[in-house]
Amino acid sequence: MALTQIIYEKNTYDLSYEIIHPSQKKTLFILHGWGANKELMKQAFAKEFPDFCHLYLDLPGFGKSNIIKAFQSKDYVNIIKKFLKEKKIHVDIYMGHSFGGKIAALLALEFKNSKLILLSNSGILAPKSLKIRLKIIIFKFLKIFGLGRLYRYFASKDAANLNTIMYQTFKNVVDEDLKDVFSKIETKTYIFWGIDDQATPLSSGEKMHQIIKNSQFYPLEGDHFFFLRHSAFIAKQIQG
Repeated sequence: MALTQIIYEKNTYDLSYEIIHPSQKKTLFILHGWGANKELMKQAFAKEFPDFCHLYLDLPGFGKSNIIKAFQSKDYVNIIKKFLKEKKIHVDIYMGHSFGGKIAALLALEFKNSKLILLSNSGILAPKSLKIRLKIIIFKFLKIFGLGRLYRYFASKDAANLNTIMYQTFKNVVDEDLKDVFSKIETKTYIFWGIDDQATPLSSGEKMHQIIKNSQFYPLEGDHFFFLRHSAFIAKQIQG
C-alpha cells in the first residue's frame, strides 16, 4: 500500500493506492463501489489479468483516503485525473463496480483509447419502490419541523451511519441520471451484471447495454457483488 497527497481545490487529500505487477506495460485501473474499498477489488481480481499492471485506489472518503468536503461525481473524476497525471500513469482499461463504475465511465469518456469494464454500475435510475417513496415523504415532512438530524432512521443501507460530509456526498451522487453520458461513450465496453442484483437491477444493465453502442453485456448469477465469484470469467472475456 502507498499513500500520496493530492492538492485539489486548495485542499490536500491523502489518497491510498496499491500497484500489483508494476513491471507490466499495460495498466488496469480498478475502482470500488460505494461503502467498499480497494481491498474488496483486490480480493476479486489480484490473481487475474497477470499481463496487466493493476492499480487499486481508495476513493476519497473510503478506505484510507480522506475527504475534506462533500464531493460530486465530477470531483472524484477530477481528483483521479490529477492523481494519474502526477503519477504519470497511462490507463489502458478502466474497471469499476457500482459507484466506481460510474466514475470509470466518466473517465473513459475522456480517455477514448482506453477500454471500459462496468460491474453492476450506477447511473441508470430505477423506479423507487412505494416503501422508499414513503420514507422520502416522511423525511421531508420532518425536515420542515427541524428534525432533519433523524436522517439515519430514513436513509438507505448505503447512507446509514455516514458522517455529515459523506452523507451530503451520497445525496449528491445517488440520483444522477447519466444516460446522456453513457450514450457518448465510444470506447469498447464490457458490461457484467448480477442477475439477482437488488441495488442496481438487471434492467439497468440492459438499458446501459442499449445506450452504449460499442458494448457487450454479460448477465451472471449472483447479487450486487457477483464479481467476487466470476472474476476469472470476467478476465477471460476481456483478454479473450
